[in-house]
Amino acid sequence: LRCVDKGQDFNITLAIKTNILTSGLRYCLATGNWGDQKKASSAKAGVSQVLNRYTYASTLSHLRRTNTPIGRDGKIAKPRQLHNTHWGLVCPAETPEGQACGLVKNLSLMCYVSVGTPGEPLTDFMRQRGMDLLEEYDPVLEPKSTKVFINGTWVGVHKNAGQLTETLRSLRRKGLLSFEVTIIRDVREREIRVFTDAGRVCRPLFVVDNKPDSAERGSLVLVRSQVEKLQHDQETAASLRGISEEDRAEHTYGWMGLVNEGVVEYLDAEEEETAM
Repeated sequence: LRCVDKGQDFNITLAIKTNILTSGLRYCLATGNWGDQKKASSAKAGVSQVLNRYTYASTLSHLRRTNTPIGRDGKIAKPRQLHNTHWGLVCPAETPEGQACGLVKNLSLMCYVSVGTPGEPLTDFMRQRGMDLLEEYDPVLEPKSTKVFINGTWVGVHKNAGQLTETLRSLRRKGLLSFEVTIIRDVREREIRVFTDAGRVCRPLFVVDNKPDSAERGSLVLVRSQVEKLQHDQETAASLRGISEEDRAEHTYGWMGLVNEGVVEYLDAEEEETAM
């Protein structure tokens, strides 16, 4: 209105403070209180922390630390105790003494946290492989069909659950599906659960050949030629010094070579239960 009264050009940039977002983010990162500065009491505390630099080992430890968001005051034993599903994912020994004991944990050496991939392409793929969408499903006609869930959402049903699970697993081992994808077949509940989301903790395991008609049944998929490729990587490591990690990955076989050839696969705690 002031601009209209004075006959000046209306300039919206003068009406807005340009540094609101910048200063707000700076405050959040500096203090660790995630939220509005004026409502500091209701903000989430400890989101950002100053990286521990006492020693090299303590820095690495701090980068792999996890926190259970439960009040430290209560003397509750259950959330502090080790659980079967922590096996291979959480270090059983490295935890602080005192109030935070068992609530602050550290990820194990080989533990990996998934980054996440879209789930929609999998829905289309499974539909082409005989999955009936939820809208087309009639429980009276097909009472024994297996439900298919992707990231917790019921997307359809399938008549041959075993075949679908094996197809998805073989695609993951060939590198056509992301190695992060989790495939669980629950026979008792008649469900297939597929997870592609971020934030799941997985660990690598060697794949065992369990095809009924295979001559190598019961032994590891890993063969001597792949071990020799890894040895060759060690011999050529000196010549690849000074180049970027992406270029080095192109010239070496490495860990991702084992993953892409289906020798090693990443399983989370839920899929481990159905792995045997």
